Amino acid sequence: MNVYVCYREKDGISLSNTTLVMTEREIEQLIERYQSNKIERNAPGVRFCFKVGTVTVTIYNSKKVLFQGGGAAELAQQFGSPNAPSPKRPSTKTTETHLPENLAALSVIGSDETGTGDYFGPITVTACFVPASEIGWVTEYGVKDSKMLTDDLMRQMAPALKESLIHSTLVLPNPKYNELQASGMSQGKMKGMMHNQALLHVLRKLDDTPYDYILIDQFAEASTYYRYLSDVPTVVNERVLFATKAEQIHVSVAAASILARVAFLEEMDQLSERAGVTIPKGASAKVDQVAARIWKQQGEDVLRSMTKWHFANTLKAKKKLT
Repeated sequence: MNVYVCYREKDGISLSNTTLVMTEREIEQLIERYQSNKIERNAPGVRFCFKVGTVTVTIYNSKKVLFQGGGAAELAQQFGSPNAPSPKRPSTKTTETHLPENLAALSVIGSDETGTGDYFGPITVTACFVPASEIGWVTEYGVKDSKMLTDDLMRQMAPALKESLIHSTLVLPNPKYNELQASGMSQGKMKGMMHNQALLHVLRKLDDTPYDYILIDQFAEASTYYRYLSDVPTVVNERVLFATKAEQIHVSVAAASILARVAFLEEMDQLSERAGVTIPKGASAKVDQVAARIWKQQGEDVLRSMTKWHFANTLKAKKKLT
């Protein structure tokens, strides 16, 4: 995470503008956390905007996050600062210092998820085992961070990965997601439970096959992750490592990210067929328009079953009905 800070004086009050360059995962977490604080800002390149107290935060498509107003620097420090890194948002460098130096060459079970920031479609999680003996061909096959690949290419790659690698993919349908969210469960806990269950499935399939480590693409501090699992009967907690940008650390996480993405895309295909219109990804204004169309043509219950209902897109789609 890169940080740029500048200060200016206005009316005798010290105001600060702080800009963070954040990863996609950090941005998704930020949007999830502040959905209820969202404000409208129709400006070019703006992805999401919210206000906390006197601080206005604007997230741009370029992945720059601008904090403006009195106390901006202090709020920004909660998400990343060269002088005071937040315990809730550990940097990749801090996390990686605890990883084995030769991790990329070891037998690892990687775990990753997608769909968390999309209004339509489910959260999908995949755990995938890549033994040291298979790293060569998996790498040569072109497996890397799914954000560096096109959806079409990942669809082409997925069958070979499914056939050759031990894996488990879980899908959380939105009706269940909405039920859990309404009961007070956070999206973070849902993801934690899904990662744990996918890992259990892979370990069961491995039987006695040896592995060196488990690497989870980090979306929360390890202590927070295990707190999410405090009421889960069986928790995978041996030889487990956490790292941001884990897809770039071990190919097993990259393979997991591809399989999770393809599972998400397949679910979106089914939703599009059901809706009679191509369902857009993300949470943009285009998403609002399609949501309003489905709501008008098929009713609230149908739209609710397709979406993460607590997202701000619901209210925006509703406004388009009037």
